[in-house]
Amino acid sequence: MTLNVLDFADADGETRRAVVARRLRELAPDVVALQEVPTDRPDEIVSELLGAGYAVVAHPTDSPDGVGALLASRWPLAPLHTEDLRLTDRSGDLPWSFAVFARVDAPAPLGPVLVVHPKPAWTYRLEHEREIAAVRTSELADGLTAEQGIEHVVVLGDFDAAPDHASMRFWTGRQSLGGTSTCYTDAWEACRPAEPGHTFTRQNPLVRAGTMPHGPDRRIDYVLVRCGSHGPSLQVASCALVLDQPVDGVQASDHYGVLADLSVPDRPSGSWAPDW
Repeated sequence: MTLNVLDFADADGETRRAVVARRLRELAPDVVALQEVPTDRPDEIVSELLGAGYAVVAHPTDSPDGVGALLASRWPLAPLHTEDLRLTDRSGDLPWSFAVFARVDAPAPLGPVLVVHPKPAWTYRLEHEREIAAVRTSELADGLTAEQGIEHVVVLGDFDAAPDHASMRFWTGRQSLGGTSTCYTDAWEACRPAEPGHTFTRQNPLVRAGTMPHGPDRRIDYVLVRCGSHGPSLQVASCALVLDQPVDGVQASDHYGVLADLSVPDRPSGSWAPDW
């Protein structure tokens, strides 16, 4: 699961914080990426929002007000690498623009998964920086899986780019960038190809009241699964928007969350069905 919770310093944050904690505990995701959360006490924040029993790794820096990003897992979590995604002079305005790479040791039959939580540049004008970050993050993921002997890669977070932007077209195998290419399955598209799935939309009252009220409705939060030669290594069983509806009249965030259920397929990609 991924969710940008909206800085709790804004928009009646303490009330929203209680709603976020209530819904996250109800959803009980196994692995969750959170953005715009306090990171000074990551274990305490995760315990407050998700409950006990989660391991956590934070992005290495945060904003002056203490806001950044966290990756949490109820399964063993081992940080492997962090990469600074402030890759040009224009992209330095978000101090926690990093990618965190962690090994999650899920139970059988899933086994180890490389989970990547990137936060690229966020403003409308910085798609070039998001393109560079996408290529760099993908290359590092490939290197770490080879080094660790891991088959499955899941990349999730707030990408601040819609599906038709070049950085997301790169992630989903629709175009090359920087002389290279990759391919990840977009969990939402795999399950709901006919639905827009906007995660940042003017239908949300916090978007209309916030600092970005005039842009188009966009889907900018993703769960992605790496493909091999014949398709994704994990099957997307379901994908849904979460925290998209008010709870007791309170909207949790200006972003809607994305929750995907991933499983090991009965028959791996690249193999024929037994009867053929």
